[in-house]
Amino acid sequence: MSDEHTPLGTITLAPRAVATIASHIALQSYGVVGMASRSFADGLVKLFARDPRHGVEVHVEEGSLAIDLFVIIEFGTPIAAVTQNLTKAVRFQVERILGLPVTRIHVHVQALHMSPDE
Repeated sequence: MSDEHTPLGTITLAPRAVATIASHIALQSYGVVGMASRSFADGLVKLFARDPRHGVEVHVEEGSLAIDLFVIIEFGTPIAAVTQNLTKAVRFQVERILGLPVTRIHVHVQALHMSPDE
């Protein structure tokens, strides 16, 4: 007789899966125009990279997540507003989708994007 609450297997969550969700949310957030990388120079070369491994670092720490976001924002957009909005959006969506707590999110503004007409 089986118990309906007995797990039938295990789930392994790779950091890339979290990065995919986080980068998707980041690219839809206020003021964010692209993802960069940890290296400032590399971030400029790959200005609009959409690879989820690019621009997001995820660390799994004892059942919770720590996320670093490396972003490029539109010039003239208030940095504090962008980082606050981005932090709230990523934390809410990642916790909702994955059911894991997010212990910290760090937003690193790597570059400012100027519109072509400026």
